[in-house]
Amino acid sequence: MMESSVSVCPVPSEQQPINEYQELKNSWFFRWATLDEGSYWRKMAWIWGWSWLLAGPVAAASFPPQKAVGQFMLCGGAIASLFMILALLRLYLGWCYVRDRLSNPTVFYEESGWYDGQCWDKPPEILTRDRLIVTYQVQPILQRLNKTFALLALIFGLGSLIWVFL
Repeated sequence: MMESSVSVCPVPSEQQPINEYQELKNSWFFRWATLDEGSYWRKMAWIWGWSWLLAGPVAAASFPPQKAVGQFMLCGGAIASLFMILALLRLYLGWCYVRDRLSNPTVFYEESGWYDGQCWDKPPEILTRDRLIVTYQVQPILQRLNKTFALLALIFGLGSLIWVFL
């Protein structure tokens, strides 16, 4: 009976791209990008809303709400959106890392520390499996995050346009 190439993989379990993908997919924060549309947007709104705890006082110091409501709202919304952008950036970078590890035909890994890195060439069946995961699981997540970035850019542009007329 022939051993499968998965069992002779020298890469430690926690550094195998498929396990890194599973860990990311199941983690508390990175799982947000895999949620259904409604839940995903609720999480984004949750970040934006809580960001107002810091954004509100900063905006109020610059634009007193009783005198400049429009500027206060736009400034506070922009500052709160910056926190959302940071969260989205972290999501995006995490998923890009896993995408790159899955797509790459060679896996770089460390046996016992940073000083003894090795490379392992994935067998064709593992490379095919990993690339299918990228195509059907990871790419849609990255596309969703890209659309969210584009929406935020559009909102910033509209906010800037409104600012000019205030």
